[in-house]
Amino acid sequence: MDGRIDIDADLARARAQFERHGYRGVTPIDAGAFRGFHAQPEYGGPATFFSRGDDFVAVAGTLTYDGMMGERALSALLAAFSFPFDDWSRLQGQFVLLVRKNGETFLLTDFFAAFHLYRDEADSLFSTSFLAAAGALERIEFDPQGVYEFAFNVFPTGSDSVLKQLKRLSPYVQLKLEPDVERNEVEKPLPPAPLELPLQDRLRQNADRLRQAIAPFVESYGDDIQCPLSGGLDSRLVLALLREAGVTPHVYVYGSHRDADVSVAQAIADREGFPLEVFDKGGAATITPDDFAETVERQFHETDALPTDGSLFDNGGNAIARRNRQAGGQLPISGGCGEVFRNFFFLADRPLSAREVVGAFFARFTTADVGPAFNSKRFLSNLENKALAALRETDPERPLPRNLIEQLYPRMRCRAFFGREISLVGSHGPYAMPFFDQRVVETALEIPLRLKNAGIFEGALLRSIDPRLASYMSGYGYAFDRAPALSQQLAEFGTRIRPTWMRRRSYALRRRLGPMEDEHGGLLSNGYLGRVIDLHFPHMSRFFRVQNVRDSGIYRRIAGLEYLAQKLEDKLN
Repeated sequence: MDGRIDIDADLARARAQFERHGYRGVTPIDAGAFRGFHAQPEYGGPATFFSRGDDFVAVAGTLTYDGMMGERALSALLAAFSFPFDDWSRLQGQFVLLVRKNGETFLLTDFFAAFHLYRDEADSLFSTSFLAAAGALERIEFDPQGVYEFAFNVFPTGSDSVLKQLKRLSPYVQLKLEPDVERNEVEKPLPPAPLELPLQDRLRQNADRLRQAIAPFVESYGDDIQCPLSGGLDSRLVLALLREAGVTPHVYVYGSHRDADVSVAQAIADREGFPLEVFDKGGAATITPDDFAETVERQFHETDALPTDGSLFDNGGNAIARRNRQAGGQLPISGGCGEVFRNFFFLADRPLSAREVVGAFFARFTTADVGPAFNSKRFLSNLENKALAALRETDPERPLPRNLIEQLYPRMRCRAFFGREISLVGSHGPYAMPFFDQRVVETALEIPLRLKNAGIFEGALLRSIDPRLASYMSGYGYAFDRAPALSQQLAEFGTRIRPTWMRRRSYALRRRLGPMEDEHGGLLSNGYLGRVIDLHFPHMSRFFRVQNVRDSGIYRRIAGLEYLAQKLEDKLN
């Protein structure tokens, strides 16, 4: 949507970009000063556009309302909608929502702003497509903070993007678009402290919230659900919830037969008697360097330029896997954000400053990799300010209560990391991430930290829902029908008691021991990358000493930014 003078040309370019993403079924939108369009996801799914007279609701992403999906949900939402919107007990999912009602137009995101909505500095341009938004700007410039966060921490936090001229809409802002854009600040409180409850009552409360979160998907999709299964807790908990609800999903695991995740999942499937799809992304296709440029070009548009995994510079295996999950209108369900039930940051149970928190978790860099313009104090200070903003805190010197720090996982980490995944996968069709449901997060934040450590509570939650599924061995070396292994507890304890100043230096120290690789791999040799980017990195060498980078994940993301820069070269300052 765009309220600027050149709107026809902008819309034509944006529609062409959405077609390259894979969207179809475009519906023009005329909302007073703003014009735009809504496009149907490539693989269909429940209705995402509903109109009644001149009023309408348009959705990007996956939305449930009063436990309903599709046209019934949108019709009921339109009838009940008022602005500013605050009835989050009825509206769930991860989405961007555009509502026109009684001659007024409103724009907002889900509770956590997980589905990314890009806007320009003047609030004259809004799009769920990063590339379409960038294409509508005359001049652009890389934002150093966004670039460094993307390289080091997978995706920028807060409302930043990798471009100075594009930001993402804050979860605390809802927009009225006419006659002028009106920004309405809203509050979205979460439980401030643990709630003391008997364990069985706590298990029942959390299990009920999870059942409520998946109920609309079960009703709408039945067995047409794609469910992962690995060696960990989160995917097994999702499978347990679906089995309890009477669903027989399609179960899959990623990896080769040598991988621990595959061994664990296969053992469970064999004992339980359900089929298991083992999908090895690395072996899914073979491409030569001559084929690489075409593959990368296609995946660049499919992933809206900035994937969080290895799906830009790979053999096409990630794209095949993604299509397999959504083809035919199936619903992929994810265990993402499941660490809301655990001590994700591995921090001690005491107040800490925002500076200590971001230093312990987000300082994944070594100064050997960066150029002279990088300032580590400024980089971490910006992250500190984002953490405070996510928590609506204004005093940087006030130690944050430990349970308030737990809110940074959904509000800051999941919004950036899983939000990008949700925006990517959810743009092609429906996508469910029940652990990122606001009501699920609320009850999880009431769990005392002592129960979150080493997955104690989440294991008990799995046992309470499906004790048989919990009884199988995990990738951690123990089954979930018993207490975590002593080795697991000691490993976490060792991290929790480590001083935050030492945690801040952990990554740089680890890099001194040798190269690092992540699980996403990719075709990163010069023979492949040299076919799609200039290996002198003319754009990213402003930010990085690329020749020093010995972390495959960081190198892959820097290469992705270089490829993006080449595509946008005529607009770059």
